[in-house]
Amino acid sequence: MSDKTVTKIDILPGLTSSVPMPYRKKRVAAYARVSTDHIDQQTSFAAQVDYYTRLIAEHSEWEFVRVYSDSGLSGCKSSNRDGFMQMIADCENGLVDIILTKSLSRFARNTVDSLTTIRKLKALGIGIYFEKENIFTLDSKGEFLISVMSSISQEESRSISENITWGQRKRFADGKGSVAYSSVLGYDKGDEKYTMVINPEQATVLRRIYRMFLQGYSSTKIAEILNAQGISTVTGRGKWQSSTIRRMLTSVIYKGDMLLQRQYTVDYLTKEKRTNRGELPQYYIEGDHEGIVSRFVFDYIQEKYAERSNSMSDNNFKKYHGTRLYESKIICKK
Repeated sequence: MSDKTVTKIDILPGLTSSVPMPYRKKRVAAYARVSTDHIDQQTSFAAQVDYYTRLIAEHSEWEFVRVYSDSGLSGCKSSNRDGFMQMIADCENGLVDIILTKSLSRFARNTVDSLTTIRKLKALGIGIYFEKENIFTLDSKGEFLISVMSSISQEESRSISENITWGQRKRFADGKGSVAYSSVLGYDKGDEKYTMVINPEQATVLRRIYRMFLQGYSSTKIAEILNAQGISTVTGRGKWQSSTIRRMLTSVIYKGDMLLQRQYTVDYLTKEKRTNRGELPQYYIEGDHEGIVSRFVFDYIQEKYAERSNSMSDNNFKKYHGTRLYESKIICKK
């Protein structure tokens, strides 16, 4: 066997510099998050922001960037956190060298999101320090520990979600339900838990919608009239839509009843909801609260609504048109 020959190849000129790089302080930012708007968590949130602002400013070798923050948001999905996404964008634009955060669970509860973000920032030379776990992602052991800790954090999130879901379903079975008052015309939240009271001003608009339907107006025409007259929607924003009118005309809430568990959450991470079509039990509560319209009027409108729908289907009409005697009744045979 012939002897090996080893030749040293010197570094090519121009790839290194004999001029030392000027010293630059590390640009340090922090990330703070609380998952609810509860007063106790708001206090914790303010404390996090104040703590990291002072900590970075007092470190002689650090240059304070800012404290990125999200308040009242879950950590299961990063895309819905504006502060988090702005932080990542600034990192990609070379504005941050190190990120400080309280713990893995404050950073993210989704293992995939957490590791994807950590690896992205690590490739850019940006480290994240998790204070509670004493982990710095640029250390050799950092990613392994993060993978383990993130899995634990995600499992904790799953457990919390299941407990919340169980509590909701138990309340449904006990006949206790609530609505999103910001999107339900005619009702306000009552003084006692799981109670609702009529909002007189909004109820007047609701009754008018029912009355116009009884006079023969279609949901599309009702929406047009309300918009033309400048009647405010329940949110105070946007315009009336025919789909909104249809929901109001068919919601049992307005005759004083409640249908619980109409939807269910498919995945605790994505928070995707689906209409309950028999996958889970539903609960119908009769006489849950004071109705805005009488039961007779509500039930009569459901019959008329079904008649209009059947008529449109039988005659291949695209929509019900209006109030005159022969409208939507006479059609060309061609």
